[in-house]
Amino acid sequence: MSLVIIAPPADRSGDGERLEGILARALAGRETVTLRRAEELSGLAGKKLLFALPLGEFGINLAYVRMLERLRREPGLLEGCVAGLIVDGSSALYTKSAAAELTLAANLAGCAFLGRPLVEGTGELLNLRIQAKNLGCGLEEAYAAAARELAQRLEEETFTQRERPNLLVLHASSHHTSNTMALWSRVRERLGEEAFSYTEIGLRNGTLSDCSGCPYTMCLHFGERGGCFYGGVMQEEVYPAVRKADALVMLCPNYNDALSANLTAFINRLTALFRQTRFYDKALFALVVSGYSGGDILARQLIAAMNMNKSFYLPGRFALMETANNPGEALALSGIEERLDRFGEHIRRVLVDKRA
Repeated sequence: MSLVIIAPPADRSGDGERLEGILARALAGRETVTLRRAEELSGLAGKKLLFALPLGEFGINLAYVRMLERLRREPGLLEGCVAGLIVDGSSALYTKSAAAELTLAANLAGCAFLGRPLVEGTGELLNLRIQAKNLGCGLEEAYAAAARELAQRLEEETFTQRERPNLLVLHASSHHTSNTMALWSRVRERLGEEAFSYTEIGLRNGTLSDCSGCPYTMCLHFGERGGCFYGGVMQEEVYPAVRKADALVMLCPNYNDALSANLTAFINRLTALFRQTRFYDKALFALVVSGYSGGDILARQLIAAMNMNKSFYLPGRFALMETANNPGEALALSGIEERLDRFGEHIRRVLVDKRA
């Protein structure tokens, strides 16, 4: 199967030259088709996609904006696709935020993303210093090597379904008042107890210390032994549960347009385990409930932290995002039962091997 390269042209002459050179080196010998305009994004269901986005100095690409609008307007446009992305900029800013924005839009249009799907080229390529040091090469050579490795993984990517997958459900909410927990309860009812096994862990106040930024060698030392210098619930319960899980379901109420402190601490502390393993074969799902607005902000935070950084596989339409404030309000939303039906069936379709 050929890779489909979705590469909107740069706004200004010269802004896309480095990215074009990286693509030529990364894709040499591969069968590819390149699309440049929003009008060309048709008939892509089930394809392997590589987005290649030149942003210039100011993080703007008008041809990309038109693609973004079409992705948001047509929710089935990329049904069954799997993608990675390369984002190139002329400054140190905007590449990661644009990548998260694009990933969420494509994901809501039905596109999955393999774990660690993003290769960034910031202005002076200083974000690639560690990779260059590890490879013993220059920054641009490290950039090309990362893009080549991404294309290879994308071509070979398959997500394996399971006979009775284990769902690890993480939350930091009160069962009695939480709209997020109420929605998860209804999703679990739809999934049932026979096709799935469940591990639910509550990370309430006082149960979890945040990462304190140990030196790399110390973090690696404890991670190789399956632990963390700070121990506690992360080492005793969460790390073993993550290893065992086939999918992670994060229950995320929207507090001030950010993930809650304990869920953020979980992500930060996951670094010790990530040092010694990758999570490419574990899927990420989320329930996001906002009191007023901003569910997409949390979804992008999860994409950046868990898919782009920690390497969890991102299924298409990974998150159910709702707006509810008072306790019990989420279950009274118009059309909520149908949306819960679709989300539950989607989780089943992604994870469960029908041949089992």
